[in-house]
Amino acid sequence: MTVTWAQRRKARLDDLSAGRSLTSEAFRRLRREPAAIAGAVIVGLFVVVAALAPLIAPHGAAETFPQLQENLRPGAIPGPQDGFPLGSDQLGRDFFSRVILAAQQTLLVGVLATLIGLVVGIVIGTVAGAFGGWVDTLLMRITDVLLAIPSLLLAISVAALAASPSQTTVIIAVAIVGVPIFARLLRGSMLAQRESDHVVAATSLGVKRSAVVLRHMLPNAIGPVIVQATLTLATSILDAAALSFLGLGDADPARAEWGLMLAQAQTYLDVRPALAFYPAAAIIVVALGFTLLGESLREAIDPKGRR
Repeated sequence: MTVTWAQRRKARLDDLSAGRSLTSEAFRRLRREPAAIAGAVIVGLFVVVAALAPLIAPHGAAETFPQLQENLRPGAIPGPQDGFPLGSDQLGRDFFSRVILAAQQTLLVGVLATLIGLVVGIVIGTVAGAFGGWVDTLLMRITDVLLAIPSLLLAISVAALAASPSQTTVIIAVAIVGVPIFARLLRGSMLAQRESDHVVAATSLGVKRSAVVLRHMLPNAIGPVIVQATLTLATSILDAAALSFLGLGDADPARAEWGLMLAQAQTYLDVRPALAFYPAAAIIVVALGFTLLGESLREAIDPKGRR
């Protein structure tokens, strides 16, 4: 049966008039956004590669090979050859395996640092935004001090306090950078919720303050914070790579990490630039993927951007 123009127009009007939840509307807009699709594809591929890295990588991160080491010279590092798609690194290890395995370490550090910063930031932002008064003033002044320090400088300062650099110190340093961002954002959302009708109604009915905060204010205020976590993942990956590049990360040769690989390649740029190109490209592409996805999510949940 042929569908007339009037029937198609009526179907579109019915679709527009039908109520959509905020979540379904956000996903509808994301599906129509090329940047969101590109970011989701990059992030999805990165997560899959990181999760399956031990299965994808043909060799271990610290495993050396005589056939590669015998060709190492002061002015030459073996390139791609049979069984080694990206050739050797400066110590005769499979460079392809190290790049793949480094994705797992990058994802682990980025996710853990973001989660720790998110949890601590949510606690601080909830307390400050829900109760106000001198508690709000004290917490926000501490937050302002942390925000006044450039993020990378703050991470370097925290990591430098450790007796010996390790993966744990990198995670803690990067997590501290994200705490004031989440705390400030959630506190602002909580303040907006304090004067909303449903909170005022619940308070007038005698609902306990803790119940009002946890059941009415926090669930409606946490959305922008979750979106910010996606963007913070990108900066967490960059900061972690920067710390490793500067020698403040985990120096264990059994663990491949893109920032450390990039630092080690500086000595061999004139011999084999690929040693620096692949880790740098991986860092840039992954950070770009999280940034595209995070910005698209932010625009999708913004009521001003609805059409």
